[in-house]
Amino acid sequence: MPDDIIICNCNEIYKSTIVKAIREKSLSTVEQVQEETTAGTVCGSCIEDIESILKEINTI
Repeated sequence: MPDDIIICNCNEIYKSTIVKAIREKSLSTVEQVQEETTAGTVCGSCIEDIESILKEINTI
């Protein structure tokens, strides 16, 4: 998944924004990502993508 794709269409949040927030704030849950970026807070269809990004970043 490239860093410049939109993950959250409702709030126009890009993967790079989510990755940056996870790394800078040591986020580990979807709820933390939602609070920090607003991704996944409208319709919720991107929550699975957010979970995948969290696993990808936090297992490195």
